[in-house]
Amino acid sequence: MDAERAHTLGISSLARLQSSPKLLHAVGKIANKRYPVLHQEILGLPFASPIGLAAGLDKNAEAIESWGALGFGFAEVGSVTPLAQPGNDKPRLFRIPKERSIQNAMGFNNEGMDAMHERIKERFPLHYPLGVNLGKNKATPMEKALDDYFTLIPRMEEVCDYFVINLSSPNTPGLRELENPKSIKALFSRATQETDKPIFLKISPDNQIHYTVEQCATAVGAGASGIIATNTSIDYSLTNEAKDFGGLSGALIKEKSFSVFDAIAAELYGKTILISVGGIDSAAEAYRRIKAGASLVQVYSALIYEGPLFIRRLNKELAELVEMSGLTSISEAIGLSRNEVNL
Repeated sequence: MDAERAHTLGISSLARLQSSPKLLHAVGKIANKRYPVLHQEILGLPFASPIGLAAGLDKNAEAIESWGALGFGFAEVGSVTPLAQPGNDKPRLFRIPKERSIQNAMGFNNEGMDAMHERIKERFPLHYPLGVNLGKNKATPMEKALDDYFTLIPRMEEVCDYFVINLSSPNTPGLRELENPKSIKALFSRATQETDKPIFLKISPDNQIHYTVEQCATAVGAGASGIIATNTSIDYSLTNEAKDFGGLSGALIKEKSFSVFDAIAAELYGKTILISVGGIDSAAEAYRRIKAGASLVQVYSALIYEGPLFIRRLNKELAELVEMSGLTSISEAIGLSRNEVNL
């Protein structure tokens, strides 16, 4: 089946699931086993598991209760833009099965902030933290790009637990031009005055490491609650099966994403909240990111290849890794590798 058609079918199935409370409860009994050792509170929000859904899968917040039933400790929807937009031309979503990866050039296709607001409002608050990932409309001129984010924040504030500023998608022309310290400082300095909700910056894996660290430090200095590293990559040298457009995710970017995250953590661990995403496909990999300084991790591509019970397995195996390490809580594992190096 065509990748985007399969994606649409999967989301619509999960949307139907949450419309049946009995069926949703039955799925939760199977998939959503909780482990006290994985529970933690971050920025005043309770996370039953550090495993979250990355943005991009549920662009219009159609299945927010179903993600919790599948065992996610939190979920991020969007990217949402002020106005509805169709995104880029199709085909724009491709599987790379041999390398358990995905390439997408979706282009922030979504129904817009008003539709998302009304859909979430029917079910919010949830029993887990919900984040909203914010993007600019393709038609918005670059000189007014930041205004889109300032439009989104007050509109979405009452239906989410945290925000993510997305300046790093490769699929909206010119967007990554905003990934400069001047724009980041201006955006977060004002955004943090607009809302009391935590606000994160999601960063690209494709810039020079020292520049990426500068971008993140600037965001934190301007009031960002934390960093999400990383978005998809346009490093097409990672595979000979890549198209020459769109961003790569999944196993192909695992080491690239980790190296960028590790450099950010070397500078900012202990100073802000760090979330790692990119190629996480096992409990061992999630635990590596956590020990490197991640308070939380997110998955996307691995869920596509592993199926809906993947999160149940991740939670079980991650809890076992924590206990095998002689720890009583996942929070004790955060930054463990960094702390050991510094001893």
